[in-house]
Amino acid sequence: MTNAIESRLADMGITLPEATAPAANYIPFVQVGDTLYVSGQVSMKDGKLMQGKIGAELSVEEGAAAARQCAISLLTQVKAACGGDLSRLKRVVKLTGFVNSTPEFGEQPKVINGASDFLVEVLGEAGRHARSAVSAGALPFNVAVEIEGIFQID
Repeated sequence: MTNAIESRLADMGITLPEATAPAANYIPFVQVGDTLYVSGQVSMKDGKLMQGKIGAELSVEEGAAAARQCAISLLTQVKAACGGDLSRLKRVVKLTGFVNSTPEFGEQPKVINGASDFLVEVLGEAGRHARSAVSAGALPFNVAVEIEGIFQID
């Protein structure tokens, strides 16, 4: 049965992909009580990494699109952690976003807004969250953005 979150995603033309396996020696999520910690999700669309440095090869808008894809991957991991039932998601608590950017680039918050705006669009007030947006001189596989998240679930 489709829940309200998945209905909203469908209305937006988004189907969550299968959760991807970790690229190294870690697990994709850890649940402690009603708190779910989701490991960093890299910018990927249609199975292809979204790569490049913001402020050099990529614009703020392209970075925001990459951050949005990270948010989609975060929801994918939440769904996997919840046994396929996204209705168990109560709220987004915090995001930490890492932006592969040049030393002089200072608009990391605008890039990570791609994820924040998306989560509020999908989840409403439950998508509002605390957040950090940090510059990174490099990210794994030269991805544009990586975001980790903390969520409250039933």
